[in-house]
Amino acid sequence: MSATAPDPLDDPRAPLTRERTHLADSRAALRAMREDVEALDIKDVAANWVNATVLARQIDDRIKALADLSDTPLFFGRLDYLHAPGAEQAEGAEGERFYIGRRHVHDADGDPMVIDWRAPVSQPFYRASKKDPMGVGLRRRFGYTGGELTAYEDEHLSDPSETAATSKLLQQEIERPRVGPMRDIVATIQPEQDEIVRSGLGGTVCVQGGPGTGKTAVGLHRVAYLLYAHRERLARTGTLVIGPNRSFLHYIEQVLPALGELSVQQATVDDLVAQVEVRGTDDARAAVLKGDARMAEVLRRALYAQVTMPTEPVMVVRGSRRWRVPAYELEEIVRELLGREIRYGAAREALPQRIAHAVLVQMERAGEAPDDRVQDAVARNSAVKAAVKAVWPPADPAKLVLRLLSDGEFLAEHASGILDEDEQKAVLWAKPVRSVKSAKWSSADAVLIDEAADLIQRTHSLGHVVLDEAQDLSPMQYRAVGRRCTTGSATVLGDLAQGTTPWATRSWDEALAHLGKSEGVIEELTAGFRVPTDVITYASRLLPHIAPGLTPVASVRENPGFFEVRAVDGVAEVVAACAELLRNEGSTGLIAADARVPALADALTAAGIGFLAPGEETTEETRLTLVPASLAKGLEYDYVVLDEPRAVVDGEPDERTGLRRLYVALTRAVSGLIVAHTGPLPEQLGD
Repeated sequence: MSATAPDPLDDPRAPLTRERTHLADSRAALRAMREDVEALDIKDVAANWVNATVLARQIDDRIKALADLSDTPLFFGRLDYLHAPGAEQAEGAEGERFYIGRRHVHDADGDPMVIDWRAPVSQPFYRASKKDPMGVGLRRRFGYTGGELTAYEDEHLSDPSETAATSKLLQQEIERPRVGPMRDIVATIQPEQDEIVRSGLGGTVCVQGGPGTGKTAVGLHRVAYLLYAHRERLARTGTLVIGPNRSFLHYIEQVLPALGELSVQQATVDDLVAQVEVRGTDDARAAVLKGDARMAEVLRRALYAQVTMPTEPVMVVRGSRRWRVPAYELEEIVRELLGREIRYGAAREALPQRIAHAVLVQMERAGEAPDDRVQDAVARNSAVKAAVKAVWPPADPAKLVLRLLSDGEFLAEHASGILDEDEQKAVLWAKPVRSVKSAKWSSADAVLIDEAADLIQRTHSLGHVVLDEAQDLSPMQYRAVGRRCTTGSATVLGDLAQGTTPWATRSWDEALAHLGKSEGVIEELTAGFRVPTDVITYASRLLPHIAPGLTPVASVRENPGFFEVRAVDGVAEVVAACAELLRNEGSTGLIAADARVPALADALTAAGIGFLAPGEETTEETRLTLVPASLAKGLEYDYVVLDEPRAVVDGEPDERTGLRRLYVALTRAVSGLIVAHTGPLPEQLGD
């Protein structure tokens, strides 16, 4: 493999000139495709205004998907097949040439000019090798500056005389400085990543990946692939990306639109369960217990304890006739509904119809011929309604949780044999609460309410859910996410070493079980593409203390990156380190213990250095982000100054969580890291 220098532009035979011509022609074809959609007239097509509105929205989405982003390469590779893909390899048969890009582009005759990276014919671009060329004779990669094609690089997969070598263009693209939100990695997907991206819709995949292994990008690209391969099905059922916080979601929000996918929703777990306003917090022990999967059984017991067996018959009066359903028969109906294990609300809705059916049986025995309208009328009879209300009362999920958390006797009754007395005391509120609105609900309480709501009425299931930074979820939060994909599949992304909550996941098998996806496949990514060698080697000193047995990330980057542990004398020198790194191209993050952020903000302001908060988009003018350590997870910057590692550790409730938080902070740099400290470093980092 060899990088080819640009050919003289005045040479009409120059390969680079021809490739630039194809790029210009492809952009013109994409523009024509967009104009064709914009010119569509739907006035006489839609049958009514509803259809017209839906069609107009679909056309608008299509126009957006066909946008030509000036600074984004329309294609990034080329495959020259030895023979037509799928055809017999006859001697002398001429193959086909395909340009691989972010979306399909065709000319006026419908012939493809750029092939979508997700198409089967594009797969060898990511997986073909000297050992298995997959029918490809030549793989060409393109280099860009902005949106301009500036270089190319060829790999002759079928030529045994050419030795395999690392792609310089691939390395440059991986290590390219970044300003702004996360980009797609469609041009740099590696074979092990591609296998996960192209895994089928029917199965759940859990990806364990250390810092810089690209697990987030893999998850997002898997969504894009699934939407390509199963568009109609997912258009009906929906897709959702779940992230740990708003800053993270803002950071990744442009990846899928850049790939032409605009329909994927984004949310946090708190967004999913937002049935009440969260205004309170729990101490660590209460939060852990409320997030424990055992609480699901406590809630189920408390809910179904409201169902009581009837002791009186139901008397239905219709005209001059009276129809009596005895108590024992009512009890049989209730027990049969309980035995079916259907949702509380669905069973309650079925109960009046079952009682009405019992009345209709008596009518038929008496010689009458009642129909469905009579049964519905009986089900609405006041006596039947009263019986249903007494036997199977309506339930409100927030009121149920309110009573459990504020009534010690009620909790003790339904938590008996599940939570011991000390655990029950830990989850009870200190003071009684009068109403749902006046309660200071915590995030963990909201998850309990969501669980109760699902016991009453089934939660709507989506076709596919991506759950990122999953290691920080509690069992009850996993259950909340699992309810959103009971009939669909999931992509679970995380790193056990980066779990920084008191209830952090201990194993992916356990997490998948809580999610309701025990059959899920666990994949591990261990090749680090983003974090420099020296940085990940230093951070990996913490692994034996935070995640023993976990495979360390091995950086595959040729550039070891810039790394320095620097003793400083106060915040002024920390600010000076930021100024030093800002002289380089790209973004810089100043990561510090949450408690130290205000002082650092004042020092940056005094020094005249502008800075942003996590989630705010960097610009060429303002490239420094001040990041509390608690919000650093999932973010990355070209350069990082890590302030006072000991303070990051001490800012957490226990040392293990603190060391995990430090591991996260140490691994946010793409090109260089300065560890600045005035006090001693944590002993786990060594000398």
